Amino acid sequence: MHKHHSALGLATALRPVQPVTLLRPHAAQRAARFFVEKFPGRSLYAVKANPSPDLLQILWDSGITHYDVASIAEVRLVARTLPEAELCFMHPVKAEEAIAEAYFTHGVKTFSLDTMEELEKIQRATRHASDLTLAVRLRVSSDHSKLSLAAKFGADPAEVSQLLFAARQAADTLGICFHVGSQAMTPQAYVEAMERVRQAIVQAAVTVDLVDVGGGFPSIYPGMEPPALEAYFSAIHDAFESLPISYSAELWCEPGRALCAEYASLLVRVERRRGDELYINDGAYGALFDAAHVGWRFPVNLIREDESETRDMAFSFYGPTCDDLDHMAGPFMLPADTQAGDYIEIGMLGAYGCAMRTGFNGFGETEVSIVEDEPMASLYLEDEAEAPVRKPGTVVSIKRL
Repeated sequence: MHKHHSALGLATALRPVQPVTLLRPHAAQRAARFFVEKFPGRSLYAVKANPSPDLLQILWDSGITHYDVASIAEVRLVARTLPEAELCFMHPVKAEEAIAEAYFTHGVKTFSLDTMEELEKIQRATRHASDLTLAVRLRVSSDHSKLSLAAKFGADPAEVSQLLFAARQAADTLGICFHVGSQAMTPQAYVEAMERVRQAIVQAAVTVDLVDVGGGFPSIYPGMEPPALEAYFSAIHDAFESLPISYSAELWCEPGRALCAEYASLLVRVERRRGDELYINDGAYGALFDAAHVGWRFPVNLIREDESETRDMAFSFYGPTCDDLDHMAGPFMLPADTQAGDYIEIGMLGAYGCAMRTGFNGFGETEVSIVEDEPMASLYLEDEAEAPVRKPGTVVSIKRL
């Protein structure tokens, strides 16, 4: 186990050929405690954002006891890693065999659905169990979010009343859930979705025991600076309190990005410069899928012993594979004298970065290091004096994978 004081020290001493993932366990701990202490209900971690067993353990140790799983593989992973965790199978379309294994083998009792077909499937697979929590997923707008999740799932508005009534008959606990889209930039997204919940409850005339506002809670990226998370929590609480629901009804949320984005960044090496294009050793088939395919801009920082005195300019990145699609348009703002052999830290990749990595074209190997400095941006530092100064990260250990 190597130890270094900084990312610069790591780069200077090791000159790593492969990308290095820089982990910040303290950032994940802080985010989890924030949700546990301040969200006015229960927080479920959306495992798809980053399924790392180490991260799952950090979140559990920090007070996250419920996990939103979307596949039988995620069910098995969390059950194996955290045997006492409460698992909620929140994918609205599941294989009948997956439902049966989740219920009978792993004790999963919470399932989401958005059609009568799925309700019938859940009933068959669980042998008409009487202890189910069933959450009917509504289709709501993603207009206030950077990535839409409005097209694929959500009950047909014309069928919501019938579905809620039928689910009420089958469920021990009846819930309504929705997802406003990823990276919601205003609390209004949840206010409008909760109004849709109100309409559904009134039209169906059923008693609802649970409202799950899903994910969508944002992190900070260049050009995407959201309001404080407390504003989201306050808006959700006020809307929840006004709903015509059971007096003992529970409020849930499913943060993914917000719990893990600050957990990791990536150290990459520039292999070539061509004008304003930098060829780096990670890319669209690695941790930078979102940068390539949805135009996500991540914060970047040049890691060099002698600080550059040139102004910043806009760069785009090419990844290491032979594919033209391995291109990240950015713009990524870096000193104008950035060149081959330099190292760059790319921030806020704890969410979806590691989860999307592949081994395409023989690339994909990484090293992992734990760092003690603050992430490039944070929604959880209460005092502005604590805000991170973007100097190279302080590295305390590194292990090779």
